[in-house]
Amino acid sequence: MSTFSGTIFALGTGVGRAALAVVRLSGSDAGPALDALTRTRRPAPRHATRATLRHPRNGEILDQALVLWFPAPASYTGEDVVELHLHGGRAVIQGVTEALAALPGLRPAEPGDFTRRAFAAGKFDLTEAEAIADLIDADTAAQRRQALRQLDGALSALYDDWRDRLIRLLAYLEAGIDFPEEDLPDGLDQTALANLSALIDDLNRHLQDGHRGERLRDGLSVAIIGPPNAGKSSLLNRLARREAAIVSAQSGTTRDVIEVHLDIAGYPVILADTAGLRESADAVESEGIRRALERAAHADIKIAVFDGACWPNADSVTAGLVDDDTLMVVNKLDQHGVAVPLMDGRIGIGVSAQSGVGLSILIERLGAMVAARLDTAGRPPLTRLRHRIALQDCHEALVRAKTAALPELVAEDVRLAVRALGRITGRVAVDDVLDVIFRDFCIGK
Repeated sequence: MSTFSGTIFALGTGVGRAALAVVRLSGSDAGPALDALTRTRRPAPRHATRATLRHPRNGEILDQALVLWFPAPASYTGEDVVELHLHGGRAVIQGVTEALAALPGLRPAEPGDFTRRAFAAGKFDLTEAEAIADLIDADTAAQRRQALRQLDGALSALYDDWRDRLIRLLAYLEAGIDFPEEDLPDGLDQTALANLSALIDDLNRHLQDGHRGERLRDGLSVAIIGPPNAGKSSLLNRLARREAAIVSAQSGTTRDVIEVHLDIAGYPVILADTAGLRESADAVESEGIRRALERAAHADIKIAVFDGACWPNADSVTAGLVDDDTLMVVNKLDQHGVAVPLMDGRIGIGVSAQSGVGLSILIERLGAMVAARLDTAGRPPLTRLRHRIALQDCHEALVRAKTAALPELVAEDVRLAVRALGRITGRVAVDDVLDVIFRDFCIGK
C-alpha cells in the first residue's frame, strides 16, 4: 500500500482550448470524490461510463463527461485512480478542478507526483520512470524509439543483470571469508577474478559510447560557420523553414549565436547560425566572432559555408576549421555556376540558399552524419549523466577490487559496486535523489 498522504489531482492533458481534457485523481479519496461529483453508483472498474458532473456543494452541473474508475492495485499508481474525460474548454476544466479542491483530503498534484507514487508501488524502476519523462518530451522518431525501449525495461534489464552477477560474486567472496575451513570448490578465487574482469570489460564498453544516448535526448550540436555574407543565415532559414535569422547584405549582421531545433532524418539537431569569421575592430562583433569560434570548437558537426562569388578562393579562416566532422558547402550556386566543389581532397556541396537548389543533397548528407553519431542499435545506451556517474563509481570500485590485497577489501569494493548499480534503478535510492529525478516531470505525471 502507498505511504503517501492525501489524494492528488491534476489535468493530465495540455492546457488550452481542446476537444477533450483528462483530469486524473490518485489516492484513497479518489473513489469518494467521484461519488461526490456524480451522485450515482460508482461505475464498474475500467469501464468508461457517461456521467453528469456536479459541484458537490451547490449541485451546479459542471460537464457531461466520461468517467473511469481504477481501484487499487490495478492502476498506474497502484492506488485508487479516477479519470475524468471532460470537454476541453477552460471553463469546464476550471470548474471541475475547483470542485475537486473543495473536497476534503484532495490537493493539486506537484510535478511527478503520479509517477513517483507508481515507482513507490513497484510499478516500474527509476530508469523506466525517466523513460516516461523522455517519451513526453520526445520531438523526433529516434527520441521516441529510445524512450520506448527504455520504458520497456531494456536498460534496467542490463543493469539488473550486472547487479545479479556482482551479488553472486559477492556471495562467493564472503563464503571464502566466513567459512575458510569449509570444503569449498577448487578455483573459486580464479573464477571470481575472471568474472570481475569480464564485468569491468562490459562496463568499459558501455561507458565508451560517445555519449550517444545523452546526445539523442538533448540534440546533436551543428554549427554553421563561414565568412560574412556567405549566406549562413539564409541557409539556416532554409533548413528551419522559417525566418529565424535576420538576412541582410550588410556584413556583420549576425553578432550572436542563433539556435533552432530541427528534426533531421528523425534525429534531434540544434542548428546554430554564427557570426561571420573575420577580423573586426567593433567590440560587439568581435565578441560574436569569439562565440562563433567557441561554438565551432564544441559542435558535433560543422557546416562550413563558402561564398560562391569568391570560389575557389576559399576564406582561409573558415577553411582552417574544416575537418572530418565538417560538411563543406559553397553557396550562391544560382548566381555563380559552381562545379562540384573540392578542397584538399574533400568533396563539398553546391547549394543556393536563395532558391533551394542543392538543399536536398545537403539535408541527406547531414542526416547521414547525424545518424552515424546517434544510432543506438544494439545494447541500450546511457541516457543520463546520473547513470554515467553511478556506472563510473561502479567501474572504479571493481578496478580497486581487482587489485585489492585482502579478500575483505575485495568484498567491500564489490559491495560498493552493487550499491552504485542499485542507485540507477532505485534499489538503494534516497529521497534527495528521487527529488531530483521527479521535479522535472510535468504536472499530471
